[in-house]
Amino acid sequence: MRIPSRLARRLLPVAWLLAGSATAAPVHYTLDPNHTYPSFEADHMGISTWRGKFNHSQGWVQMDRAAGRGSLEVRIALDSIDFGQDALNAWARGKDFFDVAHQPRAVYKGTLAGFVDGAPTRVEGSLTLHGMTRPVQLRIDHFKCIPHPVSKREYCGADAIGSFDRSAFGLDAGKDYGFDMQVALRIQVEALRDK
Repeated sequence: MRIPSRLARRLLPVAWLLAGSATAAPVHYTLDPNHTYPSFEADHMGISTWRGKFNHSQGWVQMDRAAGRGSLEVRIALDSIDFGQDALNAWARGKDFFDVAHQPRAVYKGTLAGFVDGAPTRVEGSLTLHGMTRPVQLRIDHFKCIPHPVSKREYCGADAIGSFDRSAFGLDAGKDYGFDMQVALRIQVEALRDK
């Protein structure tokens, strides 16, 4: 069947649109818990910066690089906090701070945004911590995907950075002693494409 040239010109943009939507599909990745360690920097009485990380986290990323969109979720086990000091770790897990017996995890959820050449440059998201959810935006400083050397599946990594006011989550210990409530958050993440 021959399609008149006038009709063909009208249908061509629709055909291109359908072809593009058929090739662009979201891909699901599972976070590698051995290479994903959310970390933080917090003020100590204005005289030094204390750093720590969480040793256990899990989550996922879903991304359509061609369409420039995606989402993610990172679940952080708060009892895995590691300041490098056992006494401080125990205090942070206790009822005066994280109260992990009642609030065992923090969750960061977000939408990937600002794609440039198939790579996201920021995350527009929210952090749930200590029973409260507040917006926390992250900047993605580095993003790269490679074939995993063992599994041969796509393996992606990123370094995302942001900050939040911990007192907005009811975590205001030290405020009366002059501690700055701003905390720098850094999520170093690597994720493997699902089969």
